[in-house]
Amino acid sequence: MRIAMLGTRGVPAHYGGFETAVEEIGSRLVERGHQVTVFCRGEEERPSTYKGMDLVHLPAVHGRAVETLSHTGVSVAHLLRGRGHDVAVVFNAANVPFLPALRMRGIPTALHVDGIEWLRAKWGGLGRHYYRAAESLAVRWADALIADAEGIAEYYRTEFGATTEMLAYGAPILPDPAAERIGELGLAAHDYHLVVARFEPENHVADIVAGYRRSAAVRPLVVVGSAPYNDAYTERVRAIAGGDPRIRMLGAVWDQEQLDQLYANALTYLHGHSVGGTNPSLLRAMGAGTAVVAYDVVFNREVLGRHGDFFTDPGELPGLLAAAEADPQRQVTLGARLRARAARRYQWDEVAAGYEHLLKRLDAGESQRGRFTGRRRAGLTT
Repeated sequence: MRIAMLGTRGVPAHYGGFETAVEEIGSRLVERGHQVTVFCRGEEERPSTYKGMDLVHLPAVHGRAVETLSHTGVSVAHLLRGRGHDVAVVFNAANVPFLPALRMRGIPTALHVDGIEWLRAKWGGLGRHYYRAAESLAVRWADALIADAEGIAEYYRTEFGATTEMLAYGAPILPDPAAERIGELGLAAHDYHLVVARFEPENHVADIVAGYRRSAAVRPLVVVGSAPYNDAYTERVRAIAGGDPRIRMLGAVWDQEQLDQLYANALTYLHGHSVGGTNPSLLRAMGAGTAVVAYDVVFNREVLGRHGDFFTDPGELPGLLAAAEADPQRQVTLGARLRARAARRYQWDEVAAGYEHLLKRLDAGESQRGRFTGRRRAGLTT
């Protein structure tokens, strides 16, 4: 098949879960004999191919509300002018307005809906209304909907009576991680707590920092992340940290080897994400064999099973951190169980096989487009 993948920043993956998924899935589809084209946002380095995938670099209008839509629009226009594609995978429900154009060209499309985007605090009233409308249109217009977590699949069943393809992410497994790169940061193995997150309210970085500050933890808190288009939230996190010498704000870490070692050598990984589906950062911590303290929502419980600790309020963190520091061996044991769970349940080869099976069905004419009205049956409150 000739497969187009669009709606993300593209590859190589330097940013988030969608980009990692495109790289891991697209490269495996190439290995399976398919021709894959990935539409990428402009970068300084613009290779024409990567891991066997053909890359098309196109511009975007910068700005939180318009960057994704502008780039996808240009990508669709380019795709429709160019050589034929048999099927397309579009990421992000926001891009649903472009699905009819693909369908008119005879290109069946699977739409990866991501999380419940309208619940993200970064969107104002207009953004929330847009995403709620986009969900309804996605149910009506997509040939297939892809969910990466059972919680997301259940949301679409409950809200719209719609079916989805459950295709999660894979977890990179680090069975014998090194530690020399964390020494460059003045850190020692199993001697710090770690947060890795984009600085957005629904990722609860500020709450984690606040909870840590209330604790008597001896081991430092290492905070990795940044906030594109949200300087105010970054300042809020820094203000809450308040110059506490135990808190290390590293900003974004783009060196993947060093980042892997940060995950693998933490005593605990503190995970505050709350509105997405299966989160790649959580899977990375699990694959690295690190114990996890996660915000208590259905998505995180689904991924961690019985082997995680959970919090809903910053006030719960001091006790959890104290327990972790008092019993490091329990943390090691929990981390080993999580790594085994990740290796068993989150394999990129199986994910890619699931995408291939779905796209073959779409290429053969299968579609759920028009089966569902897009009207909400229950509706969540804002």
